Amino acid sequence: MSTLKQQITDEMKAAMRAKEKERLGTIRMILAELKRVEVDERIELDDARVLAILDKMSKQRRDSISQFDDAGRVDLADVERRELEVIKTFLPQPLTEQELTELVSAAIAQSGAQSMQDMGKVMGIVKPQAQGRADMGAISKLVKEQLTG
Repeated sequence: MSTLKQQITDEMKAAMRAKEKERLGTIRMILAELKRVEVDERIELDDARVLAILDKMSKQRRDSISQFDDAGRVDLADVERRELEVIKTFLPQPLTEQELTELVSAAIAQSGAQSMQDMGKVMGIVKPQAQGRADMGAISKLVKEQLTG
């Protein structure tokens, strides 16, 4: 079992003991999604894959929050925000703007990228290093700026 998955399981037990119903529900939802992926793909998840799943779940929550806010459903947006906060506790510390810029610059230098046609190479280098620590949309924007700038 991956160490991150074990940490999530331990947090579930702690939430049970503390009778934190909302937190417990969100953690169970995370574990259910991890289990679904393991069963569907017949694999044992490693930490990198668990991070990718958590990152996807947090992106889904952010999308839902913006849609609920646009529709005036503050109650549903608040539920999503609370779930997002719990998911974030299992993600690594987010990268700062400066760290992101340095990471993208290093990836461009490493790949020898010259134009937008090389964006895929750069993203291939950056994505594993930034998974769960930065929004891929923001990284994509930075790569475009540096390649065209």
